[in-house]
Amino acid sequence: MTEETDPILLTMDGNIRVITLNKPRILNAWDKPMRDDLVLAIQRAGRDPEVEAVVLTGAGARAFCAGQDLNEGKDFDADRAELWIEEWRILYNAIRRFEKPFIVALNGIAAGSAFQVTLLADMRIGSANSPMGQPEIKQGIASVTGFWIIKEMLGLSRAIDLVQTGRIVSPEECHRVGLINELVAPEQVLPRALELARELAALPKRAYALNKQRICAATQHSFDETFELARQIHHRAFEEGDTQKHMKKFLDRKRA
Repeated sequence: MTEETDPILLTMDGNIRVITLNKPRILNAWDKPMRDDLVLAIQRAGRDPEVEAVVLTGAGARAFCAGQDLNEGKDFDADRAELWIEEWRILYNAIRRFEKPFIVALNGIAAGSAFQVTLLADMRIGSANSPMGQPEIKQGIASVTGFWIIKEMLGLSRAIDLVQTGRIVSPEECHRVGLINELVAPEQVLPRALELARELAALPKRAYALNKQRICAATQHSFDETFELARQIHHRAFEEGDTQKHMKKFLDRKRA
């Protein structure tokens, strides 16, 4: 099957659903079809009694996901930008409300919205090949949801650092501050993620689900507030045209 017809791949490893982002040619950058398929896969895994946990990873050895595919976003107008934010809200909610273990196996870099998605998971397994960061400012994108999730995880000072510099954080620093739970050899990232998924799936399932409900509830108000602000801010930015202009500049630099 081709990358174009299958933006994600679904397999089972025992009782673990493995979801693989499948656009390695563009570093698994996501667009609406990939987001839609991912939401559907997560929701189905949540309802399927045969699935006891999910591991999310990427195809190839270079990237878990490079974030938003700018070739999609560079032509958005203000109304499409609002719909775009709603697509992210739906995806983030699907992960936040998934009551079984949800592990990310970082086969490579996680940037921008992909960095945010990894932080919504229960646990993250990485290697020396899996830096993470929030470089959206370098692409002309305001980091509204990124700021929220980094602040929730690391506090205000580090959130300001990461969203205003756009720097990519080394795997070692990510591990030191708790953004990556375990660092293993690159070839062990997926096996260890599967092992951890099984360990968590073996815990009392009702208690695990209730814990996840409580974790989600603890940030629900700020989550809702953030997405309303994101809708307003991105509408204004795309209406002015500044975001699209910088996306196109970024793409031109890459092509050059």
